[in-house]
Amino acid sequence: MTILEIVRHPSPILTTPCEEVTVFDEKLGVLLDDMYETMVEHDGVGIAAPQVGKSIRAAIVDFDEEQEIIEMINPVVTAIGGSEVEVEGCLSFPGLFGEVERPFHVKIEAQERDGSLYELEAEGYEARAILHEIDHLNGILFDKKITRVVDPSEFEDDDEEEDDE
Repeated sequence: MTILEIVRHPSPILTTPCEEVTVFDEKLGVLLDDMYETMVEHDGVGIAAPQVGKSIRAAIVDFDEEQEIIEMINPVVTAIGGSEVEVEGCLSFPGLFGEVERPFHVKIEAQERDGSLYELEAEGYEARAILHEIDHLNGILFDKKITRVVDPSEFEDDDEEEDDE
């Protein structure tokens, strides 16, 4: 597996809606594996294909060792509910953190790396990370949703420091 270079803002690939994945082959699997390794290397909890220079609708979210890695190919949000404001970061915006309002609950339909369909529901932090990555696939960046920039010193003393998504 390969650690890929993270595309940083203001690269135009980050604000361009991605193309649907139509070929589910070994090349896609290698990209997903490389994206995962890149995300882990940079201490992220999520990464989208445009963040590694590929304009396709593929993203990964991984919260901890106890849960499965969520690979979302061609994800579609089918339901949302509630609302909460939390601090987010992004691998494409090193050092930038801000409060972002997002739905508390999300339901999506997506495809696995083999093309099979699945549904997923998530709440709280998990829903936030999923929606952050789906935004990337639609060319929407979190800096446009920030309601208040947060200085990293504001959460340095917290036990639960925010991870970059």
